[in-house]
Amino acid sequence: MARAKSEWAAKVLALVKAGNVPAAIAQIKVAPTVGDVERLQALLAALPASAAMKQLHQVVEEERALLAAPRLHRSP
Repeated sequence: MARAKSEWAAKVLALVKAGNVPAAIAQIKVAPTVGDVERLQALLAALPASAAMKQLHQVVEEERALLAAPRLHRSP
């Protein structure tokens, strides 16, 4: 049985549509997976451009890059 995709992106999009951009940014900073961030990025692309949206797109892109990068591991 296939696992359902996370609803995280839709919930963050609801925050953005409600005008609570700082809360959306806080949620983006603790995003669960890179796939969720990419789904959010696709949803945000459909919204009209504004200054807040420009900042939000930048935060999303930075977080996507951080989650996609290989992790640095230290030996114990």
